[in-house]
Amino acid sequence: MWEGEGWTARVMKNEDDDGWAVAMVKAGESEPALIGPWTMGRDKKNPKPLDGNAFITLVKTASEFVRRQEQQLHASLHQSITVTASRGRVCVALDIVPDEENPQAVLSARDDTGTFLAELRVLPSFKLNRASAVAWVDGNFAKLPLR
Repeated sequence: MWEGEGWTARVMKNEDDDGWAVAMVKAGESEPALIGPWTMGRDKKNPKPLDGNAFITLVKTASEFVRRQEQQLHASLHQSITVTASRGRVCVALDIVPDEENPQAVLSARDDTGTFLAELRVLPSFKLNRASAVAWVDGNFAKLPLR
């Protein structure tokens, strides 16, 4: 086991087969951010020892993995599309607040200068695409039917 840079690396028996795995746990988290295979030692029974260079590589890999997950989550919760509608170019954004008890979403519109045009609460399952954005803008930002 190694600890440093806000991470803990722990080599453990791989429950799925006869090999070994390494789990990377970010400080303050209870679950591993990343679990990957670990190399067998020369005796083909025990794991290869974890050294400083391997730990640094694991920290970089786990950090990048967490960063990508955060980017994916952000992209799925905050979407935007710029459309050309009857009133000109409009940026329509959908911001979703994931909440187990009360999930919600807000659709908003701004013109090319960034001036706020409209805002509307929608279902978190609302699909923002070019057609739905143009329909909302051309419909003078009217309340959308629930789908």
